[in-house]
Amino acid sequence: MPTNVVLIPGDGIGPEVAAAAQRVLDAAGADLAWTISHAGEAAIAAGEKQLLPQKTLDLIEQYGVALKGPCTTPVGTGFRSVNVLLRKTLDLYAAVRPIRSMAGVETRYRNVDVVIVRENTEGLYAGIENEIKIGRASCRERV
Repeated sequence: MPTNVVLIPGDGIGPEVAAAAQRVLDAAGADLAWTISHAGEAAIAAGEKQLLPQKTLDLIEQYGVALKGPCTTPVGTGFRSVNVLLRKTLDLYAAVRPIRSMAGVETRYRNVDVVIVRENTEGLYAGIENEIKIGRASCRERV
């Protein structure tokens, strides 16, 4: 039985990147059933009123798995990052980045096996910015 996955193609280079990821997963033999939904500027272009439509969130909650291509947040329109909004809404507070040496790939260091856990909803991602004076802005962590 295939695993249901929400595919958020994104916009800009997003659809191309998402399609390439799908091809890789298919080639690896993953048994997946894709349900397409939108976020970012692609959601607005598809007639949605929000950058992160509730129906997209509902599908992610229903299936528990999503693959998202890059999403653009309109600049200068008062919107926060779609990516940060998605992370905060779904409580995805950490990016886990495993790093390993690969056989046959020459690199400066050998036998590398590291996992970096990067917090990605607070600090600069908290969305607490203000303009100190024209041309100077600051961002502080949420307290």
